[in-house]
Amino acid sequence: MPRSVLTARDLEAVPAGGEITVASDTLITPLAVDEAERRGITIRLAEPDPGEAAARGRVVALGADHGGFELKEKLKAFLRDWGYVPLDLGTDSTSAVDYPDFAEAVADAVVRGDAWRGIVIDAAGIGSAIAANKVPGARAAACYDRPGARNSREHNDANILSLGARMISAELAREIVAAWLETPFGGGRHQRRIDKIIAIEAKHSKR
Repeated sequence: MPRSVLTARDLEAVPAGGEITVASDTLITPLAVDEAERRGITIRLAEPDPGEAAARGRVVALGADHGGFELKEKLKAFLRDWGYVPLDLGTDSTSAVDYPDFAEAVADAVVRGDAWRGIVIDAAGIGSAIAANKVPGARAAACYDRPGARNSREHNDANILSLGARMISAELAREIVAAWLETPFGGGRHQRRIDKIIAIEAKHSKR
């Protein structure tokens, strides 16, 4: 289904100082933004219906410890701008907490199907990846650049992205997330290797 588009012409019927509500995935043209600012019009994004979003594969679960809290909040805004529905599983402040709790919550949400993909964040991105990967069915990859993010999707079918808030800037994190979300799994020879990873997981879960 094509995305809706809001143009400057669409704002002609809106009175100065008024507001207009559009769907969360609406593409707002630069001229519409300029016109809204000139006339003091507020453009609000409607909250997406979670059930519809899940059906369309748009729910992204996020979890972070205190070291990743601020980056998590910024990524939530980016995800909304891109038409995704963030499922925030904590934490909700910079008070000290333990990263395994939030990594497990995100991995559980992804494996259960409550979210299409997941993002976990701590200071370095390593511990959360390790913790998330303890949940059967989770394939978490710690990525620090766009090539790594694309590789984790194309080759490894990673369903969880782990980021280190103290290792990368917020802008680079945004670029990594964008590349990771838009890269499809390559299948083919890569599927054979994923099947072997799943077989290893199954073998050891029986012990």
